[in-house]
Amino acid sequence: MEEEEDQKLEQSDVCALPYSSGTTGSSKGVMLTHRNLIANLCSSLFSVPPEMQGQVTILGLMPFFHIYGITGICCAALRNKGRVVVLRRFEMRGFLQALIHHEVTFAPIVPPIMLAMVKSPIVDEFDLGGLKLRSVMTAAAPLAPELRAAFEEKFPGVEVQEAYGLTEHSCITLTHCDPRKGHRNAKKHSVGFILPNIEVKFIDPESGQSFSKNMPGELCVRSECVMQGYLKNKEETNQTVDQDGWLHTGDIGYIDDDGDVFIVDRIKELIKYKGFQVAPAELEAILLAHPSVVDAAVFALPDEEAGEIPAACVVKKSGVNETEEDIMRFIASNVASYKKVRVLRFLNSIPKSPSGKILRRLLKDSFNYIQQ
Repeated sequence: MEEEEDQKLEQSDVCALPYSSGTTGSSKGVMLTHRNLIANLCSSLFSVPPEMQGQVTILGLMPFFHIYGITGICCAALRNKGRVVVLRRFEMRGFLQALIHHEVTFAPIVPPIMLAMVKSPIVDEFDLGGLKLRSVMTAAAPLAPELRAAFEEKFPGVEVQEAYGLTEHSCITLTHCDPRKGHRNAKKHSVGFILPNIEVKFIDPESGQSFSKNMPGELCVRSECVMQGYLKNKEETNQTVDQDGWLHTGDIGYIDDDGDVFIVDRIKELIKYKGFQVAPAELEAILLAHPSVVDAAVFALPDEEAGEIPAACVVKKSGVNETEEDIMRFIASNVASYKKVRVLRFLNSIPKSPSGKILRRLLKDSFNYIQQ
């Protein structure tokens, strides 16, 4: 009897240990409890219309060791009585074959996969008339407006839903559809509405002052979904979750008058050029709009005069003749002078995490190594 008591599980017990993406620093183990995942599931499924239960075939492409795969696909699909088609890895032909053959209706993906769907010539080998796909949900990294527009043009009738979540909050934090608003979808380029049972505020990261609507600030969340803490890292835990239980996400965003939330960029990734703040996501969106660019990443490099300068790595299409200077002039023609990319280098690929986030620290390290 005593042995059985020892094995009894509590909601406060850790049940999952996914690791943070480590895009700007070292990856950390995130301790999530049974209660964390249950709370997130209850909140996130709030947006699913009752008539959709048991009617959705989901593509299980995201890694199941990642919070997007654990909560957003595995737990949510099972609770919603959905069917999951699991792929071992992303490969364009296998991906498209699975979508068509298994009549997938909903595909949670990330922006790099959407980029491949738009720009890969392999897509043209398939009869897209056989697609039953009704919607895709993209998360884990910012979605450029130009990429979304190109996807909607190539896959007409497929709804694009942008979502927001983070490992430290058991995944989904904002929903694309709210029954309290008649199941109205969030506005284009919004990452959704605030889920039930979740508190959200936007603050000045320096002073902690809360901002009103339409004013960009650091997004902070408080709910039963907030992690127990980082594994064996109390210092980082205390820096991320304050004494009042607010989780500081490190993301800059704002909420508008209709309750739609928009994400601007990450605090640690903002480039501080001569006192101006430059968002890498804005410059990446412009780069991806160039017809010769396949992929791109923008990040800060230290500079004695300016403090930091915008630098870019670009993957260009094979066979094109554009030089680094050509691409830099293209960006300069579309932005204010302080936002211009000052250094650009061509690469064969952009390093990314399994969830599709750009590993900017690796790009910065490679630049620093070359310059030494």
